[in-house]
Amino acid sequence: MARLDVTELFHGISFPGHLHTQDSLQRALEFQFEDTDILIVSYPKSGTTWMQEIVTLVSSRGDPHLSNTIPNWTRAPWLEHYYSAEVLEASSLAPRVITTHLPHHLLGPALQGSKAKVIYVSRNPKDVAVSFYHFHKVAHFLPEFGSFTEFLHRFLEGTLHFGSWFDHVKGWASPAAAVSNRLHVTYEEMSLDLLGAIKRVSSFLQCPLVEEELNNCGRHCSFNSMKKNKMVNYTSVPEEVMDHSKGSFMRKGKIGDWKNTFTEEQSQYLEDILSSKMEDCPLEFVWEEPDEEEAHGDE
Repeated sequence: MARLDVTELFHGISFPGHLHTQDSLQRALEFQFEDTDILIVSYPKSGTTWMQEIVTLVSSRGDPHLSNTIPNWTRAPWLEHYYSAEVLEASSLAPRVITTHLPHHLLGPALQGSKAKVIYVSRNPKDVAVSFYHFHKVAHFLPEFGSFTEFLHRFLEGTLHFGSWFDHVKGWASPAAAVSNRLHVTYEEMSLDLLGAIKRVSSFLQCPLVEEELNNCGRHCSFNSMKKNKMVNYTSVPEEVMDHSKGSFMRKGKIGDWKNTFTEEQSQYLEDILSSKMEDCPLEFVWEEPDEEEAHGDE
């Protein structure tokens, strides 16, 4: 199913037709969650792949066998992709791990009354924008943009594929989505304190790890380890779908890389829109790595 130039418009949001159909999107909204399910939710380029690895490794108690032998889209399939029903039916993995980029206003009703565990992953919007911009250059199923300025305008407007970042984060961080079976983890947390993030996830999943298991998880889901793992880094995706010569799916993984792309005016403009659109949102964002002096002050 190539459909690389097809866009599916669903409830006012554009989705790439290469992976989504009207039927698959509608099926996602009617999905019957099981109480044992683990659902990873994010806006694109916010740390989804990282969380898929953490959940896989926590569930395996640090054993990398599944991570090294089964592609992440089979271990933790996207709910709204056309192939997910088939993958979930054929899978013997338990508990089921499912991934989605759907906003809360669309998927929330299907989760109502369910005890499925929801992990929401967010990232600061400047780094999301830059990472997503570079991904558009690589992925043939996403439209091309001539410049970052043009892309940023669409990102701030909320008219890119997968919809508005602002609406996505606000929806999943809203009181309506705040239930006891939901955990919110940030990309920055995973980057600055990976073992701490793994501990939070393992506690949430009621899968406590001993020190050796925790360290194994950390080793196998470090950014560098994931970047080399063909089951994670998408290098096995055919060239006609992703042009690997134009960049890698896992690029830098650095907090604050936006500074290499944003102008001062663009940065201020985004912050102005953020403060007006997110004034009711309790989240705070980490924009850069701590100073090296702060980070190494005790050495």
